[in-house]
Amino acid sequence: MPAVTFDQVRVAVESEDSQQPKVLLDAVSLRLDEARVGVIGANGSGKSTLLRLVNGLIQPSSGTVTVDGDDTVGAVRKVRRNVGFVFTDPLSQLVMPTGREDVELSLRRSTKNGTERRHLAEQALERLGLLNLADQSIYELSGGERQLMALAAVLAVNPRVLVLDEPSTLLDLRNRELLRRTLAHLDQQIIMSTHDLELALDMDRVLVIEQGRVAFDGAPAEAVAAYRSWCLQGLDATGRDST
Repeated sequence: MPAVTFDQVRVAVESEDSQQPKVLLDAVSLRLDEARVGVIGANGSGKSTLLRLVNGLIQPSSGTVTVDGDDTVGAVRKVRRNVGFVFTDPLSQLVMPTGREDVELSLRRSTKNGTERRHLAEQALERLGLLNLADQSIYELSGGERQLMALAAVLAVNPRVLVLDEPSTLLDLRNRELLRRTLAHLDQQIIMSTHDLELALDMDRVLVIEQGRVAFDGAPAEAVAAYRSWCLQGLDATGRDST
């Protein structure tokens, strides 16, 4: 598996309400080399910030993030060739009128021959059971179908690392199970944030993010149990009342 490394990473942004910057992540040091890494936590805890650092969508204010030794700031183009990113909202990345065209667009850099590109696109769509929807307008698709189209477009270029930001949010039960089975059989390293704790239990390692810090890092069952306990008690990971 590739190794994704965070070394004393801090992310801070200007705050409209204060002269002090708002800290989104602080003092994060990790080495992620498991096949399946889950990231859970409350809304606004820093999960998406952590994920977006992996392919350079966000740059650290201090510290470094590397993917197999390639810095996400200094070697961002190489990193993005190796790291595929699936957003929560598929309309953030589906830019063509149909799913087929979007998958073919993602292949344009790596596959110059149009016939071969169409064949590879159909393979990627068939893999997720989407070939029958390939030529429909993306605006005629359900939210779940759009999410799977976005996943197909990312997988078509065969990245080494697949980062997914809450991918099951818009999925019904059938498509959620399709996503779950698909992820289980992928060769890529997967780093995924989710509110779906059953999906988190499928991972090899789970991080609990709380107030911009890693509050728990360990086995999935233990991480989910700790997170459930904090939520049910109305506490955050520091033991303070979060209500």
